Amino acid sequence: MLRIAPFEAHSRRYEAWFAKHEAAYLSELLALRPFVPWSGRGIEIGVGSGRFAAPLGVQVGIDPSPKMLALAAARGIDVVEATAEQLPFPAASFDHALVVTTICFVDSPARMLAEAHRVLKPAGCLVIGFIDRKSPIGQDYLAHQAESVFYREATFYSASEVEGLLQASDFVIDAWGQTLSHSLPQTHEIEPLQPGRGRCAFVVVCARKAG
Repeated sequence: MLRIAPFEAHSRRYEAWFAKHEAAYLSELLALRPFVPWSGRGIEIGVGSGRFAAPLGVQVGIDPSPKMLALAAARGIDVVEATAEQLPFPAASFDHALVVTTICFVDSPARMLAEAHRVLKPAGCLVIGFIDRKSPIGQDYLAHQAESVFYREATFYSASEVEGLLQASDFVIDAWGQTLSHSLPQTHEIEPLQPGRGRCAFVVVCARKAG
């Protein structure tokens, strides 16, 4: 089941979130930056409006939402309309792949990871950024999920669950990072990247293709 209706109907509202919560957005962006390679061919799976792919130098983005793709294309991303579970690329097409908050919207995280594994070159890098379900922000999103235009049908995961999904998909985890230790209304300054997981809401995991 494609969950693109809110993004098609409320693309301007989606973009406005980044301006309203600029400190949180920049904290997430800077948390991802050390893990995403500058060199090689990269793809963002669930590129949205290109808010992460463009500044991180990721050249290709897929998304099922035409309106999101139009915004990403305007930011210079080579866009393709597709789902995370069925990537229209040959095996070993990319050196690295980026997935930011997309895991909570896909129908099958396992299938998405299998496709990411397929299109990555041997030892290719996969970087996933997500909201930890067990964090205060994750719990707040769950408590108000029915009220949210974008997260109403989302499925949030804990860091341990994402770790299990990666291991089951033949990825080897290299590192964890985290940021956003306060609620969104309390986040007025850019927060630095912290190592590990379990203390902050936005978690980044870097893994390598195995097998």
